Amino acid sequence: MYYNVDIMSDRLVEILVSSFMRILIPGIKVTVPLTLLSFLLSVFIGLLLALVQVANIKVLKEVARFYIWIFRGTPLIVQLFIIFFGLPSLGITLNAFPAAVLAFGMNLGAYNAEVFRSAIMAIPKGQLEAAYMIGLSYPRAMARVILPQSFPVAFPNLFNNLISLLKDTSLASSITVIELFTSAQQIAARTYEPFALYCEAALIYLIFSTALTWLQRWIEKKLVWESSENDKDKDKDCGCGRNKAMIG
Repeated sequence: MYYNVDIMSDRLVEILVSSFMRILIPGIKVTVPLTLLSFLLSVFIGLLLALVQVANIKVLKEVARFYIWIFRGTPLIVQLFIIFFGLPSLGITLNAFPAAVLAFGMNLGAYNAEVFRSAIMAIPKGQLEAAYMIGLSYPRAMARVILPQSFPVAFPNLFNNLISLLKDTSLASSITVIELFTSAQQIAARTYEPFALYCEAALIYLIFSTALTWLQRWIEKKLVWESSENDKDKDKDCGCGRNKAMIG
């Protein structure tokens, strides 16, 4: 009995060691690009929807709200199936990878829209009024004054969404994208060791997520440091102005 247990444990270790790179490489080559491309698309969609909402153009605002309502209110896997399996019936056929990018990007775009909108709304209205006073148009005021200030506010939630997206890409296996989780499924089907291999896949997702978390903390520290440096510069400028006024 002990001999059989030893054989099974040796076999399991061998499977886990040999399969690690076979799961990791699709994670690097497919899961990571899928995550990044989908996130870039979601940022573009989210920012566009947020700008439409704060611009208060009634028709466009309602269209943006309808989009957000649809994509936040329906399951992501259903959206994946509609785009990959449903669109061909309308004459629109996409390969699995671009279909996944489109589905993930459109879905997360609805969530990022609310992140950007709340960040923009957090900027005092006086900032926009001051931009108007120096002759900036609304688009230039948003681009040069409001958005640069709103980005640090939005950054933590945007990055949290990126980490969630990384894990959600496992759903792409349902539309035949050969990514990290699909590779684990294929190896588990051949070796009949689903528990160990799915745990190994979870470990690799955890490694990726942890790396992103460390990157998030580093960038947040940079943003805080730059913000504090800017505040010091403003205080110095104000101090010089007061001194000049007193001398005058």
